[in-house]
Amino acid sequence: MTILIVEDEMPAAERIRILLKSVQPDATIVAILDSVEDTITWLRTQPPPDLIIMDIHLSDGSCFPIFKQCTVHTPVIFTTAFDQYAIQTFEYMSVDYILKPVSEESLRRAVQKWTQLKNHFTRRSTAVVPSLFSTNTYRDRFMAKVGNRSFFVQKDEVLCFMADDKMVYLIDREGNRYLVNYTMEKLEQLLDPHQFFRISRKYILNAREVEQVRPFVNNRMQVQLRGNRLSEPLIVSRDRVSIFRKWAEGVSV
Repeated sequence: MTILIVEDEMPAAERIRILLKSVQPDATIVAILDSVEDTITWLRTQPPPDLIIMDIHLSDGSCFPIFKQCTVHTPVIFTTAFDQYAIQTFEYMSVDYILKPVSEESLRRAVQKWTQLKNHFTRRSTAVVPSLFSTNTYRDRFMAKVGNRSFFVQKDEVLCFMADDKMVYLIDREGNRYLVNYTMEKLEQLLDPHQFFRISRKYILNAREVEQVRPFVNNRMQVQLRGNRLSEPLIVSRDRVSIFRKWAEGVSV
């Protein structure tokens, strides 16, 4: 097992290195990097590691530009002293989100989660005979309608899906509303659960468009999307709050 550590504070990097000796004794640390620039260069020129442990704030800025400039398929355990980035890390290959200081227990739990996910998908890939038409793929685009016109909307352009008076609409980033020929239940099957979440009977949200989450009355939560284009507040139903928290942290639900 190979691990890349990306951490700009050397004491923190050394702490992770020492903890890994206990948590994953057979792991090989291939590099310890401290900047966005060095990490991009390394990922472009070296074989991908099995796992990345990455601080969100690096010596030359936020880590997120790394994922925009490199194709990263390696699972990532994010570490940070702040709790407001959990939703944002979900856009990438996030396995877990650890608040500093990193403890042996939190690191062990994150590595075990990665191991369980890897074993799960390895078993599935070897147990099922591949077929051209049997792969479980999620929709990358949706047919939308305005009047008599129909056209495609890519999934990353979706702000949310909304049910209204027995009709279901796709709302894009610009706030445009289009009719789609799906029920909300069918959309839950077609959408990647890592990117989309149904917060209530009325709304399915795109995680990449979530700007802020805050407490709401009666133990519920309110979600704010980028641009705040909707006329009503987006409230996570009380019975879905605990599931939403796990989903936001990258836990399978």
